[in-house]
Amino acid sequence: MIRAPLITALLAASPAFAEPETYVLDPSQSQTLFSYSNFGYSTTWGMFSGWEGTLDFDAEDPANSSVEVSIPASALFTGWKQRDENLSSPDFFDMATNDTVSFVSTAIDVTGDDTAKITGDLTLGGVTRSIVLDARLNQQADHPQEGKPWVGFTATTNLLRSEFDAGAFAPFISDEVDVQISIEAGKRDD
Repeated sequence: MIRAPLITALLAASPAFAEPETYVLDPSQSQTLFSYSNFGYSTTWGMFSGWEGTLDFDAEDPANSSVEVSIPASALFTGWKQRDENLSSPDFFDMATNDTVSFVSTAIDVTGDDTAKITGDLTLGGVTRSIVLDARLNQQADHPQEGKPWVGFTATTNLLRSEFDAGAFAPFISDEVDVQISIEAGKRDD
């Protein structure tokens, strides 16, 4: 027969299960770069900047983490106004109708000490598809200026424009788009 004091001692000695901590994206330090081939002559680059969202990060069990982010589609920038307008048109992402790009994670598969594959739903141009991000934790530490816990991640993926109903002029303008993501997030003040 196990006595109550022994049960209490065993429970007290059991490891505590940490809960994910919520981090808020720093929009000034969170960007997405994309690139594609233009008729085989050059590589064209563009960027979305100013992401908003949260990361529920479990440092002890990263697979228990999740992320949810969004950005106004109008944040698109390629460095050439006419190209921005073209990509915003109904030929591509129809941003007048679909004014938000978003990503919501659905699973995280830890692949190394600081790497993971993050599966989630990307909504772009009004179309939602499941994608996989190859992610890396760059750093987790107290931010020297902010004075609170901070995390930084990078991630990459490849998308097919045609899967988001934006395949105009393919294959001359490549259907495949390379994507690079860099985000920072600070622990939410409670």
